[in-house]
Amino acid sequence: MLKSLHILIGLCLFIVTSCNSQPSTSEQTNPLICDPAKGVCEAPAANGGDTTSTGISAEKSITIHYFTDPICSACWGIEPQLRKLKLAYGEEVSIIYHMGGLLPDWSYNSGGISKPSDVAHHWDEVSKYYNMPIDGDVWLEDPLDSSYPPSIAFKAAQMQDLEKALVFLRIMREMVFLEKKNIAKWEVISQAATMANLDVKKLRSDFDGPAKILFEEDLALSKKSSVRGFPTLILSNKEGKTQTIYGFQKFEAIETALKQLVPQIIAKKYNRSPSGLFFVFPSLTVREFAELSELTTEAAQEKLEVLVGEKKITKFSTKNGSIYRLAKP
Repeated sequence: MLKSLHILIGLCLFIVTSCNSQPSTSEQTNPLICDPAKGVCEAPAANGGDTTSTGISAEKSITIHYFTDPICSACWGIEPQLRKLKLAYGEEVSIIYHMGGLLPDWSYNSGGISKPSDVAHHWDEVSKYYNMPIDGDVWLEDPLDSSYPPSIAFKAAQMQDLEKALVFLRIMREMVFLEKKNIAKWEVISQAATMANLDVKKLRSDFDGPAKILFEEDLALSKKSSVRGFPTLILSNKEGKTQTIYGFQKFEAIETALKQLVPQIIAKKYNRSPSGLFFVFPSLTVREFAELSELTTEAAQEKLEVLVGEKKITKFSTKNGSIYRLAKP
């Protein structure tokens, strides 16, 4: 198991390239080889790069450029920390999401990974590693041929509404990691868009047009910023000083980076009660609930089960864990 973890902790490595170009055969790299010790899936090192200039001015004390992908398992693993960051420091921190183009296609064969079915059991292992529910059977039952379609769809959603786009991304991640749905298919993307209250007709129009250009711009920014894998968070203050969070990190590491950039920054006290947390985040995994409520995993699990019994929340279970959702009235 350890050996396979070192081969792959999930689909979270990407090839830094444009939508219309692919590396030559001699340059192709397996985008599925990961290093669990670093908590990240690494890409080939980019030449040069500049992380001090992103082309977007900071309106809050700190701007975070977050490089991710809809099917990045390490990014799913860091969701609890990011949600806590938004609750504790949301008034001082702005997070800008960039898609990195994790899986252009399956035109490679290396590291023992040559087809989608090779990935299935690795995702099951990743679930245990990050203590987040992931069902790898999607790669057996309805495998994705690329992560580009959901990435471009996210850029199209951003064109409509930034907050709805984040809801849309979360829904797509729950679909692929827990519900075993192929989010590269338009019918699944449109279903997620409807659930996020997006204009599906406009989303399709933008998906087929300007959203592709925005996605290419994200890929270019990833290369310019020397982003080598996912997740990568580049933090910058108003003076232009930066800190980079590379790979899966605990919340305390992210908080330390914030304070290095803005020493006077103070965490906001937020409502840690179940009603308060589910009001902000209608769906929570056990680890997310534990992180946000500052409970042990066991205590969090027990409290969530009580809420299920009271019919205040519902439970969706997979073979590798569950997610809890606010019950509809």
